[in-house]
Amino acid sequence: MTTPYDRTSPPADPATWEPPLPTAPRHTASTPAPSEPRPPLPRRVWRGRPEDPRWVRPAFLGLLLVTGLLYLYDLSASGYANSFYSAAVQAGSQSWKAFFFGSLDAANAITVDKPPASLWPMELSVRIFGLNSWAILVPEVLMGVATVAVVYAAVRRRFGPAAGLIAGTVLALTPVAALMFRFNNPDAMLALLMSLACSLVVRALEDGRTKWLVWAGAAIGFAFLAKTLQAFLILPALALVYGVCAPVRLRKRLGQLALATVALVVSGGWWVAVVELWPASSRPYVGGSQNNSFLELTFGYNGLGRLNGEETGSVGGGGGMGGGGQWGETGWDRMFTSEIGGQISWLLPAALILLVAGLFLTRRAARTDLARASFLVWGGSLLMTAVVFSYMAGIFHQYYTVALAPYLAAVVGMGAAALWEKRHALWASLALAAAVTATAAWGYVLLNRTPDYLPWLKWLVLVGGLTAALGLVFAGRLGPRLALSAAGLGLIAALAGPTAYTLSTVQEPHTGSIVTAGPAGAGMGGGPRGGGGFPGGGGNQQGGPDGRTPPGAGGTGTGGFPGGGPTGQNNQKGGSNQNGGGTQNGQNGRTAPTAPGGSAEGGMPGGGGGGMGGLLGGADVDAEARELLEADAGDYTWAAAAIGAQNAASYQLATGEPVMAIGGFNGTDPSPTLAQFQEYVAEGKIHYFVSGGGMGGGGGDSGTSAQIATWVAENFEEVTAGTATFYDLTQKTSGD
Repeated sequence: MTTPYDRTSPPADPATWEPPLPTAPRHTASTPAPSEPRPPLPRRVWRGRPEDPRWVRPAFLGLLLVTGLLYLYDLSASGYANSFYSAAVQAGSQSWKAFFFGSLDAANAITVDKPPASLWPMELSVRIFGLNSWAILVPEVLMGVATVAVVYAAVRRRFGPAAGLIAGTVLALTPVAALMFRFNNPDAMLALLMSLACSLVVRALEDGRTKWLVWAGAAIGFAFLAKTLQAFLILPALALVYGVCAPVRLRKRLGQLALATVALVVSGGWWVAVVELWPASSRPYVGGSQNNSFLELTFGYNGLGRLNGEETGSVGGGGGMGGGGQWGETGWDRMFTSEIGGQISWLLPAALILLVAGLFLTRRAARTDLARASFLVWGGSLLMTAVVFSYMAGIFHQYYTVALAPYLAAVVGMGAAALWEKRHALWASLALAAAVTATAAWGYVLLNRTPDYLPWLKWLVLVGGLTAALGLVFAGRLGPRLALSAAGLGLIAALAGPTAYTLSTVQEPHTGSIVTAGPAGAGMGGGPRGGGGFPGGGGNQQGGPDGRTPPGAGGTGTGGFPGGGPTGQNNQKGGSNQNGGGTQNGQNGRTAPTAPGGSAEGGMPGGGGGGMGGLLGGADVDAEARELLEADAGDYTWAAAAIGAQNAASYQLATGEPVMAIGGFNGTDPSPTLAQFQEYVAEGKIHYFVSGGGMGGGGGDSGTSAQIATWVAENFEEVTAGTATFYDLTQKTSGD
C-alpha cells in the first residue's frame, strides 16, 4: 500500500514521482532580482501537487466541469420541481421570518415538515436572481459538484488520484445522484454534508488532531437541520471507528469524541432551541407535527415513525421486518428490488466485494492503519444506511438512496486502487475479477428489467464485463498495457448502465413529490404499496381541458384510493393548461413540465389539488384563476387558503401572493383549527378558499381540514374562475 501523499516526500512508487519544481532565490533591496524569469508557477498551480503526474489536475477539473454541465443540462425543464419546497423558497425570499422558520408562505401560517437549512441557499439565490427555476435548482447542482469534489479529495488523499477519479466518476454517474442534485429536496445538502463529515473523520484519523473531528461533528449537526435524524444514521460507525483506530491515547480519543458531540449539538441544536423557546402564538405552526412541536416532529413523524411505520398524520405506514407494506417491500434485498435497484445498486455488489477485500488486505496492519480506517468509515456508513433503509417500515421513497451514493463511490474507488496495487497476488486479481463479474451480471439484470430501453446495452455490459474480468484474473501476469486495457474495459462495462440511466434522467423533467431516476419503468413503485406511484393499476386517464382527471377516471384500483391514481406507466391526456400545452404524459409518477405558475395534475380523484394534498403535484392554475386571486391581494394577509401544501403551493407560485396551506403537506396537520380559521375570516385576513384537494384532515369528517371545508361550503358563495372553483370568504350565502 502507498503512504499518504504529502508535498515533501515521494510516493511509494518512484516511477510516478517527479521532484518539486525549483523556487526562485529570495532577494532583498540590497540583492537585485535576477534577470532570469521566475519558474513557471502558474504551470505548477495548474498541475496541483508537485509530485502529481501531469494529467491529475486537468482530469480532476475536467471531472467537475463535466459533472456541472451534465447536471445543468436542460435544468429549467423541471420548472419548480417539488412545488412544496419551491413555495417555501419563494416565501423565504420575501420574508426573513419565513426564511428562518422555513414557512410555506410569507405570512407564516405553517412550516415545511423539515428544518429549513436546505432551503436557505435556494432562498438566498432567489433573493439575488429572482424567482425562477434556475435560481432554485442551480444551488442544488453546485452541491452535487461539491459532493463529487469532496469524495474525490478524500479518496485521493490516501489512495492516489486514480482512485479519487474513479470514486468521483461513480458518484457523478449514479442515476439517483443525477436526479437529486437537479431537484430541490433536502437530500442534496444532506449528501454533501454527510460526505464532508466522513472526509473530516478520515482526516482526523490521519493525525489525531481534534479540530477535524470537531468540524465533522459540526457538519453532522448542520445536516440535522437539513433532514433531521437521517443525519445521525452514520454516527455509530464514525464514532466507533475513531474510538478504536485514532492515533492518540484512549483518554484523548474519548475527550475528542465528547468535543465533537458538543459541536454537533451546538450546530444543530441552536435553531431547535430558538423554535422551541419562541412563543407559539408569534411563529408559524410546525408542519408535520400534531402538537406544534419541532421535537415531536423530529422524534415522531420524522423519527421513529419512519422506522416502525407509525407516522401520525402520514398517508400510511409500511410493512414490518421482511414484509410488504404501503411503502414497498422491506428486507435485506430492498436495495436490489425493482423499485430501488436501478436508482442506486449498479455498483453495490462490487462495493461489497471490494470492501471485504480491502479489509482482508489490511487485516494485519496496525490499529491506526489509515487505509483500513478509511474502509471502515466509508464502508461502515454505507452498511449502516443501507440496513436502515432496507428495514424501515415507514415512508420511504426511491430517491432517499442518494444518501448511499457517496459512500458507495468512495468504497469502489478505494477498493479498486488498493487491489490494483496488489494485482500480482492471485487473490487480489481474483477479487478484482469478481467485482467486475458481479457488476456486469447485475447490470444485465437491471437493464433487462426495462427490456424496451436500449436492448443491446445489456449484452455489451455483460460481454464486456466478463471479458474484462477474464483479463483481470491474469492482470499480474500480463504486460502493463494489456492489464490496463482489461481494467479500462471493466470500468467502462461497469459504468455503461448507470451512465445510460443518468443520461435518461437529465433528459426528462421531474416534478412533484415522488420522482425516480432512469427511463420509464425503471423505478416502479415509490408510493404506497410499491408497484408504481400509488395503489391501483395503470391505465389511461382522460382529462378535461386543463389536464385534470375527472373523478373516478383513473384505472381500476386494487386497494387504496378510489379511481386508482398515477401508477406504473400511466398516460394522462389533457387539453390546454396555463402554457397552452396539449398532451401531458406521466410515467413513474412523473408529470410533464409546466412553466412556473402551474404543475401537472397528479390525477387523483377530485381533480383540483391532486388529492392527498397534491402529493404527486399541485393544481393547474390558469390565467383566470390567477387574475382572480391577484385582484386586491394586497388587502389580505393570505390571498387564499387551500387544503394541502402542494395544492396551496401551485396557487402561491402562480400569483406570488401568500396562500395558506391548511393541514400542511398531507392536509392532516391540525392547523389552523376551525375556530382559528373562522377568526381569520372574521378579521378579513383570507380572501378565497380553494375548492378540492387534500385528504380532508386525516380523520374523515372529523378532521380539521374537513371541518373547515364543510363550514366554508355551507356559508360562502362559490366563484368560478376558468376551470377552478373558489369560495369568496368576504361574501356569505344569502340568508346568513
